[in-house]
Amino acid sequence: MTRHVAVIDIGKTNAKVALVDLADVREVALRRMANAPVLDGPYPHHDVEPLWSFILDSLAEINREQPIEAISITTHGATGVLVDAADELALPVLDYEFAGPDTLAEDYDAIRPAFAETGTPRLPAGLNLGAQFFWQQKRFPAEFAKVAAMLMYPQYWALRLTGVTANEVTSLGCHTDLWNPWKADFSSLVDKMQWRQLMAPVRSAKDRLGPILPALATRTGLDPQTPVLCGLHDSNASLLPHLLSDTPPFSVVSTGTWVVSMAVGGNKFALDPARDTLVNVNALGNPVPSARFMGGREFSLLTQGQSEGWTEADVATVLARKTSLLPSTQQGSGPFPHHRAAWLDTDGINNGQRFAAVSFYLALMTATCLDLIGADGPTIVEGPFARNRLFTRMLAAATARAVIASEAATGTSIGAALLASDQRMVQAKGERFEPPADPAWANYARSWRATVNTRG
Repeated sequence: MTRHVAVIDIGKTNAKVALVDLADVREVALRRMANAPVLDGPYPHHDVEPLWSFILDSLAEINREQPIEAISITTHGATGVLVDAADELALPVLDYEFAGPDTLAEDYDAIRPAFAETGTPRLPAGLNLGAQFFWQQKRFPAEFAKVAAMLMYPQYWALRLTGVTANEVTSLGCHTDLWNPWKADFSSLVDKMQWRQLMAPVRSAKDRLGPILPALATRTGLDPQTPVLCGLHDSNASLLPHLLSDTPPFSVVSTGTWVVSMAVGGNKFALDPARDTLVNVNALGNPVPSARFMGGREFSLLTQGQSEGWTEADVATVLARKTSLLPSTQQGSGPFPHHRAAWLDTDGINNGQRFAAVSFYLALMTATCLDLIGADGPTIVEGPFARNRLFTRMLAAATARAVIASEAATGTSIGAALLASDQRMVQAKGERFEPPADPAWANYARSWRATVNTRG
């Protein structure tokens, strides 16, 4: 049985390499580096060479402490890679926050598939990967003509590790316009643009693409036969352990730069593409109603340089005064994409009260996302927000359902590691929060919702 799996986890804000012990289903080692796009070159793009050095150095360090038996990969979505016949970049890996693709929005909108076909809402900048590829082909025709393979981001790193090109459905199905989740095939856009012949073969997330390349085995000290898994999209990595072991209905909230809510076995609900709801595709290939907002980015902006300490007296004051933040700090996406943020009843608040109000805002935005996808049953929170007790308590109050705060430091790493195992049952670990008995919590949530609805 494979026990120790190294997980390469490339997030929008941080990159990590974690070692997961599958016997205990926990991380036993972690390396981390900040990750940010670079602004030189033809457009803002991901700086893949420093990331590559970090990955190889981390694998070598971890392997010296505990031999690595397999490697899995997970990354943020909305990112694709164009490689030439030598497996080198034909164009830099575009940053999805770059607004360049919007300059061709009218042309792209004329050919992109309907929401009913793909479950993909129309999103700004490069958040629809199809819009990125379309813009790159139109703006850089000579470079695009050299493209030999179009890859999703996790599989780019798998290519560098193994020399094998592949694609996978969780990244293809993540608001790209490129995938039809109902037919489990590429969308009509791919054929209109004649990209099908360039798309790398679709493989299962758990497929072993091959052993690590010999030169990399020498560089890292890993066994030359160390297998590399195909890999998957990060939010779906967080979802996978629960798909394997939990009984529906339930929902999983994956927190990072984006807060992504996914409902499994919930109520049937018509998704509203104007409010950033979408259909994800899970690691088993099935459609999953999802909604998201840029909660981690908002948290960083709202708390930058300020204390995260608070007291129960601070909480009581915020609940009583209904000091609150209304959406949205990050506009253009999320359930209130066109609302402008506003603070209410903030006179004289201290840092602890401000932190409580920010945490409540993020919980109420998450609860709104869960409502929009028909979520039911307990909510499992993965990632950094699971450690914020104000967030989890308000989320329980706002949904009137239990919230389980995952103990895993990075829920994505556990799910990605499970690809290397035949393990079916995963014992969920985490503190369970029932809706607070104090009615002030639910009253606060009702007041926030009423105020947001009034503002339109």
